[in-house]
Amino acid sequence: MGKITQTAGRNALGEFAPDFAHFNDDVLFGENWNNQDIDLKTRCIITVVALMSSGVTDSSLKYHLENAKTHGVTRAEISAIVTHVAFYAGWPKAWAVFNMAKEVWNEDCTAETEKEKFQKTILFPIGEPNDGFAQYFTGQSYLAPISTNQVGIFNVTFEPKCRNNWHIHHADKGGGQILICVGGRGYYQEWGKVAIEMLPGDCINISAGVKHWHGAAPDSWFSHLAIEVPGENGSNEWLEAVSDEEYNKLK
Repeated sequence: MGKITQTAGRNALGEFAPDFAHFNDDVLFGENWNNQDIDLKTRCIITVVALMSSGVTDSSLKYHLENAKTHGVTRAEISAIVTHVAFYAGWPKAWAVFNMAKEVWNEDCTAETEKEKFQKTILFPIGEPNDGFAQYFTGQSYLAPISTNQVGIFNVTFEPKCRNNWHIHHADKGGGQILICVGGRGYYQEWGKVAIEMLPGDCINISAGVKHWHGAAPDSWFSHLAIEVPGENGSNEWLEAVSDEEYNKLK
């Protein structure tokens, strides 16, 4: 890395406090920061930790966060550093530093896929591509088993515009399904009825024998927990796809 140079002291206080400007620019940054006993990346980390521990979360911290990034501290590293220090310096200080660090490392987030961004908004894992049921879906869906004992619970995630076919859960007694939206925006519709918008926290109870479909809104990812209601001789009957004409009526 190149030599650290600083002129902020002289620019801001050169006439008002020339001695302070000298110590800031020539001694603190000119001599101390250019000392070769500690590499610049380590020195940047130490400085951020010291400021955070002291509760300094103003523009000087932002400068040193930017300096840390310039000298090789990655977004993953700063996240681990601040998390570690939070246990010793305090949780509120960590929140303040994270809010500023997110701005500094913001452009790194643009490399994330839409799937990765959505995963950060929900508690449950998105899981793997739902290949086993792909023939019954329009668009890409994902499946993550949450519970396979006692009662089956699966997190089903739909990319925008993805929906499953019309289908019916059959059972001689009991059966059916419960849907709980855990992220994004989607729809549930029963045959012959108006589609119902689903938002996080919404719950839909589906009785056995009811023809229906569910999936994402055109402009949003969508995740719901699918809870299998115990029943006797249960089975699923997959029917025709939801046509584009039907689906495009939704907003």
